[in-house]
Amino acid sequence: MDLLSRFRHLQAALIEGRSVWGPAPFHELRPAWCEARPALAADALALDEARLQACMDDPVEAHAWLAGRMPELAELAALADLPELPSWALPPAPKDFDWSIPGPKRQQIEDFARHFVPGGHPILEWCSGKGHLGRRLALAARVRVESLELDPRLCEAGAELARRQGVTQQMHCGDALAPATRELVRGREVVALHACGELHRRLVRHAREDGAEAYAIAPCCYYRGADEGYWALSSEADLPLSAAQLRLAVTETVTAPPAIRRRLARDQAWKLGFKALCAGLGVSARMTFRPVPPGWLGGSFEDFCRALAIREALVLPREVDWAHWERAGWARRDEVRRLELVRHAFRRPLEVWLVLDLALSLAEQGFEATVGRFCPRALTPRNLMVIGRQ
Repeated sequence: MDLLSRFRHLQAALIEGRSVWGPAPFHELRPAWCEARPALAADALALDEARLQACMDDPVEAHAWLAGRMPELAELAALADLPELPSWALPPAPKDFDWSIPGPKRQQIEDFARHFVPGGHPILEWCSGKGHLGRRLALAARVRVESLELDPRLCEAGAELARRQGVTQQMHCGDALAPATRELVRGREVVALHACGELHRRLVRHAREDGAEAYAIAPCCYYRGADEGYWALSSEADLPLSAAQLRLAVTETVTAPPAIRRRLARDQAWKLGFKALCAGLGVSARMTFRPVPPGWLGGSFEDFCRALAIREALVLPREVDWAHWERAGWARRDEVRRLELVRHAFRRPLEVWLVLDLALSLAEQGFEATVGRFCPRALTPRNLMVIGRQ
């Protein structure tokens, strides 16, 4: 199926299923679909912990459990199943290349470089960090590389690594969202490994005018820079999305260390406990729940709630049964996780829709666009890449 047909069919399916994936169970005690599909809601809420965790860890397992209850998922799964991109015989890296690069990131760089065939033009690495990807491509293709990074410390470290390995790599310290940085794109093959949100969309918005020879973009964190909602890129896009709905595409924690998973679980349970406490006391709260400082999760549930109440300009009673409301939070989290399992069936299709929107925008601006996987999901769930060539 060509990109445009896949996009149109996927968009229609997402619009049809919006009543299921649109509302977040974290904010709605029982989303409307629970009443429309009572058997599905009952089965989800009755899931035992072992089966639930298996479904959360493995999309294939989740699909198997949901398929008989949601027949529409067969079409969604097929539309969201993108092939692996073609690869080339990437020359091996020098033995000292791995220095200072964490293992998973190192493999992501290798897989990205293996699936992007340089065309002989200078390369610009967008939002580069220390410039590891650019340096890998420079060593493999023997081309000049420039890397753009906001943090001067990372630029300095990247320049030192390039000197150490004899690579021609110029580090530019600047803001990727600043208009002046667009001048760096002209005549370059631009690569971006997990540039977040508007940082990767900015590249595509101006592709026609900026004069790049090619783009290779592995998107990430689609919600960043979209506080007022998603600003579509292609003329075919007709799926309004809020920032909260954009977060659905990146909610997997399959690669997160156990400590991070435990912290996220406590964060969610304590926020839900705070919500339950406010509702039980009749306290009006906005419940926006912006990210909380990590230190707030290092104390007690009471400490957390009182700090959150101060931030949200709420007044809590002096005497509260904190143990009761903390238990309520964990119990509510158990419900949320089970209802979210149904919503998460649309997670990958939504991400594929967003990536196809990038690709179609490039195609509308005169580039030949392809989309596919560049690494296994176990390495990172953000394993999709858009390649556009003049």
